[in-house]
Amino acid sequence: MTFLSVDRDLARHSYYAATAPRTQGFAALSGDLEADVATVGGGLAGLTAALDLAKLGRKVVLLEARQVSWGASGRNGGQAIHGLACDHTEIEAQLGLEDARKVWGMTLEALDLLRQRMRHHQIDCDWRDGYLGVATSARKGAALAEWAERMARVYNARFTPVPHERIGDWIASPRYHSGLHDPHSGHLHPLKYALGIARAAAEAGVQIFENSPVTAMTPGATVTLHTAGGQVRAPQVLLAGNVYLQGVAQALEQRIMPVGTYIVCSEALEPGLAASLVPSGSAVCDTNFVLDYFRPTADHRMLYGGRVSYSTVTPPNLAETMRKRMVGTFPQLKDAKAEFAWGGFVDITMNRAPDFGRLPDGHQNVYYLQGFSGHGLALTGLAGRLVAEAMTGDASRFDVFARIKHHAFPGGRLLRTPALVLGMAWYQLRDLLG
Repeated sequence: MTFLSVDRDLARHSYYAATAPRTQGFAALSGDLEADVATVGGGLAGLTAALDLAKLGRKVVLLEARQVSWGASGRNGGQAIHGLACDHTEIEAQLGLEDARKVWGMTLEALDLLRQRMRHHQIDCDWRDGYLGVATSARKGAALAEWAERMARVYNARFTPVPHERIGDWIASPRYHSGLHDPHSGHLHPLKYALGIARAAAEAGVQIFENSPVTAMTPGATVTLHTAGGQVRAPQVLLAGNVYLQGVAQALEQRIMPVGTYIVCSEALEPGLAASLVPSGSAVCDTNFVLDYFRPTADHRMLYGGRVSYSTVTPPNLAETMRKRMVGTFPQLKDAKAEFAWGGFVDITMNRAPDFGRLPDGHQNVYYLQGFSGHGLALTGLAGRLVAEAMTGDASRFDVFARIKHHAFPGGRLLRTPALVLGMAWYQLRDLLG
């Protein structure tokens, strides 16, 4: 079974798709078009860039291989969190402290942008403030507290510490030792939000075409994107397809790896029980390398994510396996059924830092955004803003991210997946050992 067929199977039983019906569709491309900017990929990165560019007066055409936000943008855990997927010391080591502080500030701006777009475009997507980071052992709790102290001292980041003796006030689970609370982060229904952004982009004049996979790209002063139904020519192009580009830009494919991640959603719970699990209503994520993440939904369910597959093979008995993982955290849900179970693929980089830039070898008019590494719900919206700024004359903020260096995964196309599976097994063992 191919990567894409596995992904189609994983998309079928999504809570998000069941609770956010698509009321607006877009035709496939038929014929040839010209634009100021052509965007490949209808996830949040491509949609927010297109929206910003259209507001700045650019004629934008967006090509989506399936439906807008069909991939990770519409299937993720719904957590919008400060920072990046990598530790910020990785950014310091590469860019220096001054630019690392700029990057940290921009990740906070990403959360503000999310809220602004929800308000301005009247997107009802079940937003709720609050994020709780939790540690599963005393050793990891000490490391989390040490991280928070340094972030406060170096970046002026402010979180509320949750010591061991108070963790029960924040989460009704025996699994966790201590934590940190961030009221500025939060969670939402990602597909409702993404469909709202698509609606706003279309209203701003973006021409969106679904079921229009790009089969080839001809570079030049004017770039041509080829599809089965036609072509789009534009002097600037944005590649925002992540793991779905599939041969359009092979130089980019080598630097990201599709990693499967999985989510289960319980049946609707008794409201009092649902509210007692995480009394603050925050999204929650642990600090393990192979982490669990979960949150209460607006309709009194527990949405629980965890497990990963670095081989693209879906774990057997996915719904029951994930339900048991949820019950391991919340024993009081032992009788709760798993009504939905789904998953998808995220685009991780070797260092888990985002990979933004322009194609090499003289193709400076082709921009790309990828490598969000499972931390993209807010960051994609920032990326869209930054690339829109760059395309319209101010690349200063985009180029801070573009300076982050990335390497290809070892082993080439055939061997990089087995190599990654072996490497991740070591990290999973470390998590188990506490």
